[in-house]
Order: sequence, then structure tokens, then C-alpha cells
Amino acid sequence: MREEPDFKFKQCLIIRNDIKMSCGKKCAQLAHAAVSSYEHADKITKKKWFDEGMKKVALKANSLRELYELKTIADTAGISTALITDAGMTEIEPGTVTALGLGPAKSEDLDKITGTLALL
Repeated sequence: MREEPDFKFKQCLIIRNDIKMSCGKKCAQLAHAAVSSYEHADKITKKKWFDEGMKKVALKANSLRELYELKTIADTAGISTALITDAGMTEIEPGTVTALGLGPAKSEDLDKITGTLALL
């Protein structure tokens, strides 16, 4: 059996669980969060995360307030963030905040911020 890799870096993608969205819509919003948060990360962190295999974790938050609190904590810690606002072309009202991307960043730093969130 192969040994499980030790990921020192990861990205956390957090969807609002209090909004009714189809599975596909959630996936699209989390993809927006992943790309946008990646773009805000520093070059060295991006490379280390990429070279490790780009670990991502999909999580859920129970409210808009919780997303904003997580974003504030991550911003204060110097972790790249991206808050995603929907254009309202399909399932939800325009301007609805749907998701949050954190990182890539050190796994241990993200765990301090997101460790209590449930997996999607």
C-alpha cells in the first residue's frame, strides 16, 4: 500500500448551507471561490500547494455572518480570501453571497480557522 501523502498546504472552500442551491450550483460557486482565492495568494505559497497536489476541502457554513467572520479571521492571519457573490442568472437573487475561498495556505493555519466546520 502507498503511504498517504502529508499535505502541508491546502485550500478551504466554504459554501453557505442556508441558501437553497442545486448541487451543480454549489459546485460552480465553490469553483469560483477556488480560482479567485488562488489568484490572491502569494507566488511561493501557490507553487508549494501546486507541487503537493493542490489539496482542497469543501466545507459548509450556516449563515452569511459565519462566512464574513471566517473571512475576517483569515484576512487578519494573512491568508488569501475570496468572497463569491452570484450574478443571479440562474437559481438565486443577484448579489447573493454564496461561498468563500480560503488559501491556499498552510494546512495548520486553515485548520485553526475552519476546524469546527462540517464537510460538504
